[in-house]
Amino acid sequence: MRGARSSYAPKHASAGPSHPGARRRWFGLVAISVAVALIIVDSTIVNVAIPYIVDDIGLTSSQVQWVQESYTLVFAATLLIWGIVADRIGRRRMLLIGVAVFVLASVLAATVDSGSALIGARVIQGFGGAMILPTTLSLINAGFTGRDRGIAFAVWGSTIGGMVALGPLLGGWLTTAFSWRWAFGVNLPIGLLIVGGVLLFVDESRSEGRGRIDVVGALLSAITFAALAFGLIEGRTYGWWRSVRDLTVLDWDWPLSLSPIPIAFAIALIGGAVFVVRTLRRTARDKPTLIRFDLFAIPSFRNGNFAALIVSLGEFGIILSLPLWLQNVLGYTAFQTGLVLLALAVGSFAASGLSAAVSDRLEPSSLVRMGIVAEIVGVAGLGLVIGPATAWYAIAPPLFVYGLGVGLATAQLTGVVLVDVPIQRSGEGSGIQSTSRQIGSALGIAVLGTVLFVGAGAALDNGLQQRGVPAAVRTHVVDAVVDSAGGAIPGLARDPQTAPIAPVAKQTFSDATRYAAFTAAGFLVLGLLATLSLGSGRRHEDEDTGATEQVGAAAARPAPS
Repeated sequence: MRGARSSYAPKHASAGPSHPGARRRWFGLVAISVAVALIIVDSTIVNVAIPYIVDDIGLTSSQVQWVQESYTLVFAATLLIWGIVADRIGRRRMLLIGVAVFVLASVLAATVDSGSALIGARVIQGFGGAMILPTTLSLINAGFTGRDRGIAFAVWGSTIGGMVALGPLLGGWLTTAFSWRWAFGVNLPIGLLIVGGVLLFVDESRSEGRGRIDVVGALLSAITFAALAFGLIEGRTYGWWRSVRDLTVLDWDWPLSLSPIPIAFAIALIGGAVFVVRTLRRTARDKPTLIRFDLFAIPSFRNGNFAALIVSLGEFGIILSLPLWLQNVLGYTAFQTGLVLLALAVGSFAASGLSAAVSDRLEPSSLVRMGIVAEIVGVAGLGLVIGPATAWYAIAPPLFVYGLGVGLATAQLTGVVLVDVPIQRSGEGSGIQSTSRQIGSALGIAVLGTVLFVGAGAALDNGLQQRGVPAAVRTHVVDAVVDSAGGAIPGLARDPQTAPIAPVAKQTFSDATRYAAFTAAGFLVLGLLATLSLGSGRRHEDEDTGATEQVGAAAARPAPS
């Protein structure tokens, strides 16, 4: 069965790896993967560089938070928009625009002298990153078929997992050996390499049926997802109902005793409802819309997005708490923390070779389940070994297994989600898939962050009470440890007056980190169960032409019971 196709069809989809066209596509994949690495590494580098930025340009505590969160909120809010715009204007063109925006914003961030300017640069980076991520997915979906497609997604997924681990190592080295400004400045040479590689080796790909972009729908989508991401990520910080901390944006202060979080959720709910109703009405009238919900009639797309959201709840959860524990409890430097996390990167990159070796014998959905099982084993293994005196060689093996699972599951699940999406709608499908993952990640951060910090605070208060520490002192110590995400623990150990209670803080923070790891493993178990509704994950197509099934034909198939 043949369906509507993109204006780009791989000319050598069935050619062997020695064919010049095939070699060119693989070089293009390298450029696409480096583009993904650019945005993943940047997000982790900034976390390492923040203390040095505070010392240099005098960031306030509110500015510190917004330097980290402004990028995340813009990124989550506009993923869907840019994926669809890429279908219309050309996916390679959108990737190049995204890289240019990201690099220019990075140069701006490297040269700022104030917190407000740095936050502005991070907002622009968020736009660039959101242009890059779904576009790389849709280019792979359009440019590879059959076994090559599975390998290409494996390389893409392994790059994400590996860069999450390599980012702190690179950031620690650049920041300590040179300057925090190089944590942003390094994006310039990398961006130039990406642009050169994309221009040389990646063909343009776009939808044939291009029309006007639904600007109002795009604005509603951005407002909905920005509000939802803010509520999920910041609920623990500002209070789920009553304000527990002042919210300051630039020079404006939140004026209510009611927390901004329920307001954000209300905005997300109303914005989402208006977006859905408006989209359905415009679809019925055959007017342009940001997305069309008929994609969700495809069982692999619908079930795969649900599975991706659930898996994302726990997939990177340990990355939230593990660096905090390594540095604040075990006393590792940022660079040493990066070295430990290399085990995760090695495992993630090893997943590429494993995928290539077994892709002919195992279905993609089976590889997804193998990866999630490996993630569960790795995260649970970390939970078992974490303690206030754990050696690095006890951490490395479960981290390797976890990285192996991330490399397998992330890539292959992405391929399964997009397997039946028509190529001319790859950007739309990729944007939805990336947004599902981002929502899952935000929800996972909210839950796991709550488990980590509430658990640490309650256990520390109880431990200090058992040692007869007065209530006022207990409150001060608990607040210091929780508000600093464990950063106050080394100071407790250095101060002779508080040194006797530092072991209590180390033990309770270690226990909370263990609980967060076990919670992440629990989410992954739910994600594994969610993948049972997936099909084989193989695309039914003629590999010589790369033809795909139409949405209508896919929607006509009965959903698996």
